Amino acid sequence: MPNLDIEVSADLQQLFKIPQCIDIQLPKPEPLKLNLPLGGAMQAMADISKGIPNDCSMTLSLMLQIAPFLASIQCLLAILKLIKPLIDIINGLPFPPAKAIQEFAAAVPPVLECIPIPPFTNILLFIRDLLCLILKVLKCFLDQLKSIIGILSGIQLQLQAASATNNTEVITALQCAQENVQTQAAHLMKSIEPVAVILDLAGSLMALAKIDPIKLPSLGTQVDLDSLNTITKTVQEVVGTIQIIVDGLGGCAS
Repeated sequence: MPNLDIEVSADLQQLFKIPQCIDIQLPKPEPLKLNLPLGGAMQAMADISKGIPNDCSMTLSLMLQIAPFLASIQCLLAILKLIKPLIDIINGLPFPPAKAIQEFAAAVPPVLECIPIPPFTNILLFIRDLLCLILKVLKCFLDQLKSIIGILSGIQLQLQAASATNNTEVITALQCAQENVQTQAAHLMKSIEPVAVILDLAGSLMALAKIDPIKLPSLGTQVDLDSLNTITKTVQEVVGTIQIIVDGLGGCAS
């Protein structure tokens, strides 16, 4: 059968062209944090379940964290407000200034509301429920990480086949796809950082309950296949440790 040359318009030819990798690259993960008034910083949490995060989703993540943070420091702020007039009273003994006494008296009621200590059982239940939430996050993380590893493995095999035939056009497209998947993996690594922060913050409470604090090891920034497989094993070990503790506290609700 003879080959026929069909004239195609310039616009249609442009549509058939494989796009340049730079035009379809995914954005690199960038940290977004909020400095806290008492020191430290709050990190934005990337919700990978909703796709590659952007500035809007990361900012909203911080906004959702601010309200519970402000609620959690109310008692601490009340105590801080109590300290200055108390110092003035002590410095003024044996005849403390009346103004300091008035300020101290006004600052006491909010502190009294914070004095009741929750029963020890409530602390254990909180630790259990917190660890159950972290378990869910880590398992979700592992599911997505394994999916990324599967995609990268497939691309690697296709790259080997394309290299064997020296198909440069396909190689370029596959390398671009590989880079985008690795960028997605980098975003996934960033999304797990707040879990490490929460575990660190919960360490003191767990020690109070005679439970060994849990640390999430540094996962690094490498997103090649070997590194991702190593990360998978590391996180699986942490999941196993948390599961043992949770089971000892009655297990997670189904």
